[in-house]
Amino acid sequence: MTPFRAAIFVTTVMIVPFIAGATAQAETLKASHQWPGDKGDARDEMVQILAKEVEKADVGLDIRIYPGASLYKPKEQWGALTKGTLDISAFPLDYASGRHPEFSATLMPGLVRNHERANRLNSSEFMQDIKKSINDAGVVVLADAWLAGAFASKQNCITNPDSIKGQVTRAAGPAFEEMLAGAGASLASMPSSEIYTGMQTGVLDAANTSSGSFVSYRLYEQVKCLTAPGENALWFMYEPILMSKRSWDKLNKEQQDALMAAGKKAEEYFIGQAKNLDDKMIEAFKKADVEVVSMSPEDYQAWLAIAQDTSYKTFAEKVPNGNVLIEKALAVE
Repeated sequence: MTPFRAAIFVTTVMIVPFIAGATAQAETLKASHQWPGDKGDARDEMVQILAKEVEKADVGLDIRIYPGASLYKPKEQWGALTKGTLDISAFPLDYASGRHPEFSATLMPGLVRNHERANRLNSSEFMQDIKKSINDAGVVVLADAWLAGAFASKQNCITNPDSIKGQVTRAAGPAFEEMLAGAGASLASMPSSEIYTGMQTGVLDAANTSSGSFVSYRLYEQVKCLTAPGENALWFMYEPILMSKRSWDKLNKEQQDALMAAGKKAEEYFIGQAKNLDDKMIEAFKKADVEVVSMSPEDYQAWLAIAQDTSYKTFAEKVPNGNVLIEKALAVE
């Protein structure tokens, strides 16, 4: 063998193991969300389950999780998903309603009312339309999640609409903001991760958000009274695990199937936890000596009447086929 051929042989022997090692290395996907990663938040746990199940599938994927808005601010995640700069997010869909007004239907006062109905909505025509809009925007749904929510105030218990008059209140989205304004509240917009500071600094008197966020953000340290969801929950929000379609399309079928199977596991976990989140919230607030109440059917109907004259009406007028979308949701038994 000539020295030249010997050099080629040695170089080839060295390169082949390097290529094999590079091929075996798992591709890393970035997953982002706004909730604490060390406080037992069920939405963080959903993403953790997704990552663990994908790792177990051994399809060359690794999911790195960035909790606590450490990678993107809460409302920036949607744009990052559509552009493909973020791979995966546990995301409150109404946060993107500024770009897609139809998403406000996933945080419409009184549209869901209880956990059982939330689960039935997942396979409804209503959600088929919502998921088509998500997909058309360049995003894929990996797992469904509906969270009940509560009201809390530093001043008094929020029950009927009169009880919130004059209070500066945080609501999660435009539909709730309209209803609250219709009841006489003043409004302050911010993500749930900023409610604690808002209350601590006197910017906020009251807020509504998910049961999980009430606990994760320790809001029991700031309020006088909590209005728990109970049987008459005005507040339900869709917070799925989403994936960028640009990232999705780069994967092979085996990897896509593994992600969908992992998403199903995460969804099953969350369905089992959804009601427990309400119970854990009540327990945490009572332990902190916060008064806990719930709305009566009469309170609920009084709020719903205001919502129908404000947020429902606006949604039907401003969102193409908005009235049809709401009717599809209300038709679910």
